[in-house]
Amino acid sequence: MSRTKSQPPFGQTPELLTPRLLMRGHRAGDFDAMLRLWSDERVIRHILGRPSTPSETWTRLLRYVGHWQVLGFGYWAIEDRTTGAFLGEVGFADYKRDIQPSLDGVPEAGWVIAPEAQGKGLATEALAAALAWADANFVDPKTTCIMAPQHAASIRVAAKNGFTERGLATFMNEPTLVMERIRPNG
Repeated sequence: MSRTKSQPPFGQTPELLTPRLLMRGHRAGDFDAMLRLWSDERVIRHILGRPSTPSETWTRLLRYVGHWQVLGFGYWAIEDRTTGAFLGEVGFADYKRDIQPSLDGVPEAGWVIAPEAQGKGLATEALAAALAWADANFVDPKTTCIMAPQHAASIRVAAKNGFTERGLATFMNEPTLVMERIRPNG
């Protein structure tokens, strides 16, 4: 059963524009920038706790593309509209996580911004655009996100975009904050 009202043309990710960002589908040429992003201690500290290997990063890129192919939603690559620089990623996924309580059936929002672009409101801007797309396209009004409870910056980004704390869960034997958002007028 589809979780979206309609899907983009097969294999295509819709492009979204914000005042400072272009959000587009991932492509093979993003691999090197993604590898730098997912190898940076400042990025992975609250997410993985260790750098991603090249193989893991390649799998992540393919997973992003595959979400759009199979589910009609996924992640966008974030570019600076002026320079074209790769700044990070934002979007929605269904990772079938082994987490309690379960997140099954609820699209999970996520975002990551390159260290040199952090602290400028870009994550908030990108997530707002992704959520506007979700509000127009998801059937179910609820989205969720998870993060390390000590990741204050991501908690602020989520809260600015309407997410509220649902509680703590256990994921990969670690306490994990679960937040959820209900579409306005949902």
